[in-house]
Amino acid sequence: MSGHADRTGLLQWLPESDPSYQLAHQTCQLIGERGFAIITGGGPGIMEAGNRGAREVGSPSIGLNIELPHEQSMNPYCDASYTCRYFFVRKMMLAKYARGFLIFPGGFSTFDEFFEAITLIQTGKLAQFPVVLVGTSFWQPLVEWLRNTVREKHGIDNHDLQCFRMMDAPDEIAEYLDQAIDGNRPENR
Repeated sequence: MSGHADRTGLLQWLPESDPSYQLAHQTCQLIGERGFAIITGGGPGIMEAGNRGAREVGSPSIGLNIELPHEQSMNPYCDASYTCRYFFVRKMMLAKYARGFLIFPGGFSTFDEFFEAITLIQTGKLAQFPVVLVGTSFWQPLVEWLRNTVREKHGIDNHDLQCFRMMDAPDEIAEYLDQAIDGNRPENR
């Protein structure tokens, strides 16, 4: 999810004019043009941008929404949707059906989904597949903290930090996913 609280405490979602929204929209269009379905959390903001990009190029656009008291509703660009009651169910559905993860700037739920994915890859519970942190300027401080604090003191190693990469350019992201996923297809192993 990508939103912030205004002075009234109400959540304000990322507008179409925001560069992150535009980046997600364009990236998902390019991925959709390569024949991949787009699965998001189904909500507004960056999730909407991804679903919208997929729909505009005729790619399946799927939303896995979460039942929350007042924060989120399904965006209008989902061709198929399912509403989960619990975050862990949504995370497991994303992990089961995804062939790669694009993680755009977001809040607690985004961080939770990122760390869940790389933990499952690190422990061998999920096959190694591409995980891309989109938006280097947003993610760089976290990655530096992982490298400089967590790695040295808390038991992750350099191999663990290779479970993901940071990227910014939609065409490079689409090309990377296409090559990484194609290389992991059973007929190519």
